[in-house]
Amino acid sequence: MLTPRPAWTPNIDRLAQEGVRLSQHLAAASVCTPSRAAFLTGRYPVRSGMASSTGDRVLQATGVSGGLPANETTFAKILKERGYATGIIGKWHLGLNCASSQDHCHHPLHHGFDSFYGTPLSLMGDCTRFELSEKRAGLERALGLCAGAAAAAAIAMAVGRLMGLAHGTWAPVILCVASAGVLGSLGRAMGPLVQLADCVLMRGQEIVEQPLDLARAAARVLREAEGFLRSHKTGPFLLLVSFLHVHTPLVTTPPFLGRSAHGLYGDNVEELDWMVGRILSRLEQEGLSERTLVYFASDNGGWLEARVGSQQYGGWNGGFRGGKGMGGWEGGIRVPGILRWPGVLPPGHVVPEPTSLMDVFPTVVKLAGGALPQDRVIDGRDLMPLLLGAEPHGGHEFLMHYCETHVHAVRWHQRERGTTWKVHFTTPEFETPGAGACYGRAVCDCTGSQVKEHEPPLLFELSRDPGEGRPLTPHSEPTYPEVLARVREALAVHVRSLGPAPPGQLDWPCNAWRPWLQPCCGPFPLCWCQREQD
Repeated sequence: MLTPRPAWTPNIDRLAQEGVRLSQHLAAASVCTPSRAAFLTGRYPVRSGMASSTGDRVLQATGVSGGLPANETTFAKILKERGYATGIIGKWHLGLNCASSQDHCHHPLHHGFDSFYGTPLSLMGDCTRFELSEKRAGLERALGLCAGAAAAAAIAMAVGRLMGLAHGTWAPVILCVASAGVLGSLGRAMGPLVQLADCVLMRGQEIVEQPLDLARAAARVLREAEGFLRSHKTGPFLLLVSFLHVHTPLVTTPPFLGRSAHGLYGDNVEELDWMVGRILSRLEQEGLSERTLVYFASDNGGWLEARVGSQQYGGWNGGFRGGKGMGGWEGGIRVPGILRWPGVLPPGHVVPEPTSLMDVFPTVVKLAGGALPQDRVIDGRDLMPLLLGAEPHGGHEFLMHYCETHVHAVRWHQRERGTTWKVHFTTPEFETPGAGACYGRAVCDCTGSQVKEHEPPLLFELSRDPGEGRPLTPHSEPTYPEVLARVREALAVHVRSLGPAPPGQLDWPCNAWRPWLQPCCGPFPLCWCQREQD
């Protein structure tokens, strides 16, 4: 029997020791869909319409028309034009179809990737009937209530008729009874229906398994990644391995269950680390390590609200305040950042400057000899001068921290003083003061009664207070008026650079499920298949 111990990540640790660690690495959004859009395009998600304004923070289903617009340029598209073989394995969550279930307008193959093996949506608790449900439980409750109401109406009408208090035909009673039966049956079938609709495995544009068998997912991701490296080792390549791990429902294979003192989440982290080690070993075996830039990161912070009783399923954010879904607090946006390139990048180097996932776009485009698009604003900055130590400071003086389409906070790196300031204009309100998260909800709101507008804004000096626990005031910080004025000026410049708002891909109707957009490997709704054998 295994004795639980603290989570052990020797492969990720080795990656950090052999590469450069970005200690102030930041996602452009605190949830996955907009964060991934920003990562691939090098642009704040609000510029591409990939930030919501109505509360649906991510794409909600495979059968929606929203997604990364075709006119957006990803770094994969530019590298493909430069002769790179480009592949993505794992989670996409940037849309699939526009007008029919087969147009694949948002598919990875339409955004610069030669190959795709993975899930077009995301990993969800509903894929395994996990304790935490994204939509199944809510739909079951709603249908159950409707069925109960229909049954109660049928009983009331039947009693009234039998007692002579009502007259007419029995048709309304029969209709209510039938409605109660249909609604109740739908409620009981909702779990399998959600699995079939949203838990899909694709190879290229073909569905190869519906619903996805998550028990085999880790082995398949590794097989595909190692196969890609073997197949493309003689030429330039770009491989994005978007792991399904450290995301609920935390599907973990038996060899790793019970290994960590941090419960199922720790077990899942250890399996992720093992998978990272396997991919690094494959690079070495194929003689690719010395000519391959490896980048390791996350798209947002830990999900604090993902807990049941004493079981924490969404991870932790250490000493950083807040978590996933909180647009301003560090815990939602400060993520791991490691880059390794043996013989090029100095091993063990730590970069404390603010950097962003958006910086990957200009970095890899320039390394591939490509040109940055000149017809749009690119918010990312080339990391290589900073990684190589050729420049003492990064390219970001200011970074905007969005919650949906709203700027909740602004970071100012005052280079001449070596100070990083953070100004919060809006923060989430917790139901229980001091709770630290919006327990009882999926994530915190960005607007409305559940947020607090600060006037004057909150100010923190992250250089000395990375946990954002000691807000500064005009009385305690003499430069408070100067910092606030400079930040407001930078925010105004940023807002002017946005231009007309593009169509909101995460808002209604783009983010509403439509049956004719639902991917299905058989005649809808008979969506079940297993076309590949391991």
